[in-house]
Amino acid sequence: MTETAALKETVLRSDELTCPSCIAKIEAKLTSLDGVASAEVKFASGRIVVQHDPSKVSVGDLVKAVREIGYAAKPSAI
Repeated sequence: MTETAALKETVLRSDELTCPSCIAKIEAKLTSLDGVASAEVKFASGRIVVQHDPSKVSVGDLVKAVREIGYAAKPSAI
């Protein structure tokens, strides 16, 4: 992705993060999606912060991608 004006920040939450490997898997899966500029997992809080183009990838797509690799995720209000 090259344009940043259309990016939205979405925060997901997962209470199933148990190791650094979880972080690497989730970040790799999310950043492989077309429309995702970055994904950062906050291990201690269980937050997954994603910068993405909502015209290419929806919040539902993000949640689905995390679930596809075996972790629960849901949109977070914070």
